[in-house]
Amino acid sequence: MNVTREIKREIFREYDIRGVYPTDINQDVSYTIGRAYGSYIKKRNQKKCIVGRDNRYSSEEIENALIQGIISTGISVLDLGLVTTPMYYYACIKSGVPAGIMVTASHNPKDDNGFKFSFDEKGNAKGEEIQDFYEFVMLGKFEDGEGVIGFYDVKEEYCRYLLSAVQIHDDRKLKVIIDCGNGTTTFFAPTVYNAIKQKLVVLYGKSDPTFPNHHPDPCVEANLQVLKDAVVELHADVGIAFDGDGDRVGIINEKGEHIPADQLMILLARDILPNSSNKRVLYDVKCTKALPEEIESLGGEAIISRTGNSYTKAATKDNDCILGGEYSGHIFLRDKFLGFDSGLYVGLRVIEILSKTDKTLSQLLEGIPKYYSTEEIKIASPDNKKKQVIEEIKKYCKEAGYPMIDIDGIRIELEDGWALIRCSNTGPNITARFEGQTEEVRDRLKDYFLALIDNFNV
Repeated sequence: MNVTREIKREIFREYDIRGVYPTDINQDVSYTIGRAYGSYIKKRNQKKCIVGRDNRYSSEEIENALIQGIISTGISVLDLGLVTTPMYYYACIKSGVPAGIMVTASHNPKDDNGFKFSFDEKGNAKGEEIQDFYEFVMLGKFEDGEGVIGFYDVKEEYCRYLLSAVQIHDDRKLKVIIDCGNGTTTFFAPTVYNAIKQKLVVLYGKSDPTFPNHHPDPCVEANLQVLKDAVVELHADVGIAFDGDGDRVGIINEKGEHIPADQLMILLARDILPNSSNKRVLYDVKCTKALPEEIESLGGEAIISRTGNSYTKAATKDNDCILGGEYSGHIFLRDKFLGFDSGLYVGLRVIEILSKTDKTLSQLLEGIPKYYSTEEIKIASPDNKKKQVIEEIKKYCKEAGYPMIDIDGIRIELEDGWALIRCSNTGPNITARFEGQTEEVRDRLKDYFLALIDNFNV
C-alpha cells in the first residue's frame, strides 16, 4: 500500500466520506486516509481510536488498509471487526475512546463504500470539519510512529445492552416480522429479537452485500413492499425493517401500512413525554407539522433542526432533548438509552409500547392532526450548481414576503401548509417536500414550487 495523491474531493461529503469501490475508494486511498486520520487526531492529543466495518465485500480490505495507515502514525487501534454502526457508537462510548472510523456506505448501492468518523467526543464529523480534513489529507504532512492493534469484541455486550434498555411485557405475545435486507443486521437482529420471546419471522436474514432482494433503505416505500405484504398475509402486529448498517428503521403497522418516521416520533413521544420531566423533542425540517403540534399538546417543547444524521444527533444532545429524530429514519432516544441512532433498539421500543396495551399500532396513532404530504422529491442538479439554485429561490421567496425557516434550505410556512426546498447532502440533487391541510393545498404548493425550481435550475 502506498500514500496516494489521487483522491477526489467529491467523496468528502457533508456527513462522511463516500464513493465507489475501487475507483474512488481502494486500498491506497484508505491507507492514505488512515495516515491522515492518525496524524490529525495525534495533533489533538489522542492516543488511540476505534475502527469497525459493515458487511460489504470491500469493507474488510478497506478496513485493513485504513488500520495500517493509522498505526503507522503511532496511533493505536481497537478493531471491532464486523459490526453495525450503532455497535461502533456504543463501543466508542463504553471504551472511553471517542475517536473512531466506521467503514460503511450505509444504504448506498452495493459498489459504494466509505467512512463515518469522529475526531473526539463531539461525535461524527460534518460540514466544514470534513472539508478541513480533506485539506489536511491533501497536504500530506503525516506523523510517523508505531501504533498497535487491539481487539474489542463488543457484539454480545451490545446485544445485552439493547435488551436491558427495554421492558417488554409477557402478557401479550406479538407476531413480529423483521426485514434485515441482507445487510449487516443479519448477524445480530435475529438473535436479539428471538431473545424477547415473541413470535418472530425473519425476512432476508442472510448476509449478501449484493442486496439481491431489495435496496436496504427503509425510507423508500418500494423497499418495504415485501415486508408490508408479509405483515398482512401472516396477520402480524408489526413489521420492522433495518438499513444496511443498522442505524435507521422503518415500521409497518398491522394493516401493512408504512409509519413515516415523523409519525413514529409521535408514537414515541406519546409514550415518553407524560412520564418525563424533560419534555424537549427535536425534529428535522422534513417532518410533518403534526409532530410539533402533538409534542406541544403533550406539554413538550418542539425544536426544529436542519436535516442530517450528524447534525440531528449533535443537536439532540446539545439541546438536551429526551427524543430526537429525522424523516429519514434516524431516531435518537435519551430517556433510557445512550442517545445514538439504532434501528434495532427503536424496533424494540415499538414492541415494548405494543406489549403494554391491547391496542394495535394504527389505534395508538389515532387522533393525529390530518395533513396531506408528498414523499421527498428529488430534482437532479449538479453539486456545483444546486446551492446557487437554492439561494436564488430563497431570494425570490424573501422578495415575495413568504414566511420562511432557512436553517436548511428554505421551509416556507403558510397557514394551510408548507413547502421545503433544500440541497441534498448525499448526491447531486435538490430535494423538496410539500404538505397541506388538504390534498388540493398540497398539490397547489407542489406544482407552484416545482415550477419555481425548474425556472432557476436551468
